[in-house]
Amino acid sequence: MMERGHVNIAMTEDGDTNGVDRSKDVTAVEQKTRGSIMSFHNIQYKVQLSGGLCNNKTTPRDILFDINGIMRPGLNAILGPTGSGKSSLLDILASRKDPSGLSGEVLIDKAPQPPNFKWISGFVVQDDVVMATLTVRENLRFSAALRLSSSVHQSEKEARVNHLIKELGLIKVADSRVGSPLRRGISGGERKRTSIGMELITDPSILFLDEPTSGLDAGTANSVLLLLKRMANHGRTVIMSIHQPRYSIYKLFDSMTLLDNGKMVYHGPATNALDYFANIGYFCEPHNNPADFFLDVINGDSNTTTMKKDLGSGDLDFEELIGSRQGIRENLVEEYKNSSYYRDMTAELDRIIQEKKCISYSTSETMTYNSSFFHQLRWVLRRTFQNYFLNPEVSVAQIVVNIILALFVGIIFFGVKDDQSGLQNRLGVLFFITVNMCFSTISAADLFIVDRKLFMHEYISGYYRVSVYFLSQILSSIMLRIITSVIFCCIAYFMIGLKSTAEAFFFFVLTVTLVNNTALALVVAISADQTSTGIANLFLTIIFIFMMIFSGLLVNLPNMPNWLSWLGYLSIPRYGFSALEINELSDLKFCDEAVIRNTNRSHVGTNSISRICTGEEYLDHMGKDHTTWAMWENTVALIVMMFIFLIIGYIKLRYIRKFT
Repeated sequence: MMERGHVNIAMTEDGDTNGVDRSKDVTAVEQKTRGSIMSFHNIQYKVQLSGGLCNNKTTPRDILFDINGIMRPGLNAILGPTGSGKSSLLDILASRKDPSGLSGEVLIDKAPQPPNFKWISGFVVQDDVVMATLTVRENLRFSAALRLSSSVHQSEKEARVNHLIKELGLIKVADSRVGSPLRRGISGGERKRTSIGMELITDPSILFLDEPTSGLDAGTANSVLLLLKRMANHGRTVIMSIHQPRYSIYKLFDSMTLLDNGKMVYHGPATNALDYFANIGYFCEPHNNPADFFLDVINGDSNTTTMKKDLGSGDLDFEELIGSRQGIRENLVEEYKNSSYYRDMTAELDRIIQEKKCISYSTSETMTYNSSFFHQLRWVLRRTFQNYFLNPEVSVAQIVVNIILALFVGIIFFGVKDDQSGLQNRLGVLFFITVNMCFSTISAADLFIVDRKLFMHEYISGYYRVSVYFLSQILSSIMLRIITSVIFCCIAYFMIGLKSTAEAFFFFVLTVTLVNNTALALVVAISADQTSTGIANLFLTIIFIFMMIFSGLLVNLPNMPNWLSWLGYLSIPRYGFSALEINELSDLKFCDEAVIRNTNRSHVGTNSISRICTGEEYLDHMGKDHTTWAMWENTVALIVMMFIFLIIGYIKLRYIRKFT
C-alpha cells in the first residue's frame, strides 16, 4: 500500500542545493516516492474536562466538528487561529490521538489505517525531541538501528544515514552535538532538519509535522519549508500544522485546510483560497500576507476586510456580521458548505467510500517491532550511558558532591575511638550515612520526567518497547549510584576509622550501595507516572522523613506501640542502619579490659548506656539480634524491597497515558 523510494532534497541552511553528485550515490535512485492519498470522513473529537480537586464531575468539550477532507501528495498545510483544532486534527490523521472521544474514519489509499501506521509514517513534533548529548550522526544512526528491519545490513543503514546527512545539508555539523539550552550545539534550523531526518530514515510515504517553524527565525523557517517543498515535489505526502506563516512560506503550499473553532472554513488548493474568499465577499488588501488575512477574517477584524457581496433577501446583514465574531464564523462555515469546493470534495469522498478496500489487519503481525528485544536494549542502553556520562550536570556533579560529602563526614568523625564517645560517634555516622544515601536519591525524581517527551515520541513511533527504555534508565542509574557509593565509602570509611577488616569494609560498601539503590527504586516507583518533579520531590521528602524516624536510632522500635511499630518494616534506613550496626559493633570493645572484668553484672542490662562496654551489649540493650544471619537478613530485605519498587515503577510507566 505504501511504496518506498528515496528523495533528492539536498539543502544548505539558506535553502540552496549543495551540489552533491547524484550519479555516484547508490541510494539516490531514479524513482520518486509515491505518496499516499489520505482521506478523512466525518471526524469528530471531544475531550472530558475535569472539574478540579473538589469536583469529580467531568464536562465534555467538542474540539472538532464533522471534519472531512483529502490530503494528496504535495505540501498540505493546516492553518487556523490558536485553539482552532489544527494540532488535534494533525494528531488524529497521524493516529496519535487518544481514541476515546474520537469518531470518524481515516483511510490511506482507500484502505483503513493499519494498526502500525504511526510506526511506518513520519511524525516531527513541535518541540524537537532529539538526544542533546549525541551528535547529529549518532541520532540518525540510532533511528536507523531501531526503525529499519533487522534484515537490512548495517552497511546499508550507514549508507542511508550518510545519504540523509547530505540530502538535509547537515554535512558540516554531522559530528557536532545537537546541544541543549544549557549547552550550545547546532542551530535551530539544523536541529529541526535532524528531527526530520530521524523520521525520513524509514522513507515514509506520509510525513506529518506539528508547526515546523515554531521557534525559528524567518530565514531558518523559510529554509525548512523549502526543504519540505522539495520533498513534496518528489512525490511525498507532507501534512503539517502551521500558525501564521509568512508569504514566502504560504506560496509553497499545494493544499490548505483552514479551521476555526474545530470547524472547517476552507479546504482546497492554496492558490485558489484568495479567489474563494473574494467570491464570498472578503478581499485581501494589496501587499497583505494571505495567511494573516485569513486569520483576520476569522477573528472578525473589520479593519482588514471589506464586503462586496449583497447580503439581502434573508442573508445576514453586513453590520451584524462585523459586530459579532460568532456571526462571521458561522457565516464562513456555511459559505464553505455551500461552495463548489465542498461539493466536489464530498463527491470524491463518497466515491472513496464506495471503492473502500476491505482489508483485515492482524495486530500480532502488523505491530511487530523491527528489531529484537536485546538489539533494542543494546542501542538504548548505550545511548543512555552516553547521555549520562556526557552530561556533567548528571554524572560529574554527583561524583563531586559525594566526594565533598565524604570528606566532610570523614573530617567531622575523623579517627573515631574505641570508647564511650566512640560508640556514640559510630552510631551517629552510620545513621547519617544511611539517611543521606536515601535523601540523595531525590534528585533522581526526574529520571522519567525530563525525557518524557522523547520517550513518548520514540515509543509511539515504534523505536523500542517500554521494558527496554525502563531497563536502560534503571541500569544506567544503578551503575552511576554504584560508582558514587563506592567512591564515598572508600573515602569516608578509612578517614572515620571504622572496623579495619576486609570483610567489614566490603559489607559496608555493599550495604551502603544497596540502601542507595533501594531508595532509588522507591523514587522510581513514586515518580514514574508523575509529570511534575516538584510534586514527586514533596512526596519523597515526606516518605523519607517517616522512614528516618523508624530507622532504629531516634526511637527504640521494640518499645513502640504495636499499632505503630509495623511501620518500621517499611523503612529503608532501618534495614541499612541495622546491618551496618551489626557489621561495625560486633567484636568491638569500648572499655578497658580491667573495667570490663570489674564491672558488676547487675549493671550490664541497665538503661545506662555508659555501662555498656561491648558492641554486643549495646545491640542486646536495643533488642537487636547480632548474629551473622541477622546481618545478612537486612541486606536480603533491601534487595526484595528494591525489586518490588522497580516492578511498581515499571507497571506505572507501562500504563501511563501515552497519547495526547
